[in-house]
Amino acid sequence: MDERTRVTSQHTDPKSGFNRASRTFQSLQHPPVLPPPSAAVSVAAFTLSLRRNSPFPDSSTAIIDSVTGRSLSYGELFHRAETLAANLAAVLKLSRGDTALVLSPNLPQVPILCFALLSAGVVVSPANPLSTRLELTRLVHLSKPTIVFAVSSVVKITRELHVRTILLDSPEFDSLTTRDQSNETRPHGGSELGGPTQVTQSDLAAILYSSGTTGMVKGVMLTHRNLTALSAGYDAVRVAKPRPSVFLYAMPFFHVYGFTFILKAMVHSDTVVVMERFSLRAMLGAVERFRVTHLALVPSLLVAVTKNRVTDGYDLSSLEGVLCGSAPLGKETAEAFRVKFPNVVVFQGYGLTESTAGIVRTHMEEANVMGTPGKLVGGMEAKIVDPNTGEAMFPAQQGELWIKGPRIMKGYVGNPEATSATLVDGWLRTGDLCYFDNEGFLYVVDRMKELIKCKGYQVAPAELEELLLSHPEISDAAVIPYPDEEAGQVPMAFVVRQHQSSLPEAEIIHFVAKQLASYKKIRRVVFVDSIPKNDTGKILRKDLSKLALSRL
Repeated sequence: MDERTRVTSQHTDPKSGFNRASRTFQSLQHPPVLPPPSAAVSVAAFTLSLRRNSPFPDSSTAIIDSVTGRSLSYGELFHRAETLAANLAAVLKLSRGDTALVLSPNLPQVPILCFALLSAGVVVSPANPLSTRLELTRLVHLSKPTIVFAVSSVVKITRELHVRTILLDSPEFDSLTTRDQSNETRPHGGSELGGPTQVTQSDLAAILYSSGTTGMVKGVMLTHRNLTALSAGYDAVRVAKPRPSVFLYAMPFFHVYGFTFILKAMVHSDTVVVMERFSLRAMLGAVERFRVTHLALVPSLLVAVTKNRVTDGYDLSSLEGVLCGSAPLGKETAEAFRVKFPNVVVFQGYGLTESTAGIVRTHMEEANVMGTPGKLVGGMEAKIVDPNTGEAMFPAQQGELWIKGPRIMKGYVGNPEATSATLVDGWLRTGDLCYFDNEGFLYVVDRMKELIKCKGYQVAPAELEELLLSHPEISDAAVIPYPDEEAGQVPMAFVVRQHQSSLPEAEIIHFVAKQLASYKKIRRVVFVDSIPKNDTGKILRKDLSKLALSRL
């Protein structure tokens, strides 16, 4: 043990991970074992090496199409990815450092494509296929793709961008994954994906796009090192099981949540049920048909499953767990779900696109701790910073969460100003108001930019939204600041009532007022049919703000 490690250990609380000397929170889990930072190892090759730890053979099922029921084994998936990787260079003339924009719903072709691109050193840049021409123009300006992989429904827009386009749902793409056109001789049964490569850990691996819920979308640059640390983290929490878990992802592959879960599935040998077009009933039907054991959801879907009777008539007995992330999950919602599904464990997590997804998560023994996404994963450290003084704070004190470790992004593509404002001496400023308790659990209060400034107090919309959702006649809600001459800002609620409910505004205002401090009271209520959200369930507050200001 070196001197620095010894001193750090002396000052670190074994329960919370808080180090009083540095005022930082250290993960109490073992850090992942990673290759040297300069190693010529792609995340694809590293992930394949981790599969040696899997007790399940390559004949185990990797992907099931929820509509057709067709499946693909891991052996078939890797063979197709290997063939495609060879053809990327030989046929499509792509080389290390090129960027591929991927515009597709959740199709079985997407994991094959992503793994092949990563193995060849081509930067993967997945985006929403429903993006408008204006939005796509912005993305192309950021990532400057050499090629676009898209589906037929969006090809008209992509061709207007004057970038070569390959259709994923075409015989051409199928041929690229099944017929090696490189004229190269490779050993039978060998794997180019796991073989020697010029791709290094420091190379750019992916450009993912921030949600843009509060401003202009930014391109987040993730390296092979970032993704390698993620895969190693998944391997570190591997648990013995008699058969592969069957996952259904309700989030898109183009979001960091879905994109990184592709790697998780490969490390753990999970079977993934893919849904091209999502609907709640289709998801429940797929759970029943394919005996899904785990769902990966966003909180809004968990609310829908909990509050509605839509689950009636479906056999959901195969469900063992639900993974919930991308937005805060209220304690009331988690408890209500547990009452309705007592045999299903809810696992939470916290992360950002900029942190290569989850850097805080709950484990089996922590799943009953409500209101928290968990503790720091191995290799990560954090601190809570007073936004006014810049000082690092102690457990139970609120401030901005800063995080550090091998999963932190390289920066924002083409935006040095935003990069320097977000990355400070290796620390990522999350913009989230948080605190750690004395057990090392993280609690997310709200986005700092979304706090309502009322009479000098700070009001967290998430707290009010959680309370509103606990009302039996409210199916969804969102809270934003509304200008007020005396108070500066006051909380304004947008509410979706349950079907056939006639809940009045006055009752909602009273419901909140009797449970919270006076400065947190809801002052205005607007009833709407739905709350605008992005693809991962985050509330589009800027849209609600425009609607609110139009009522002034």
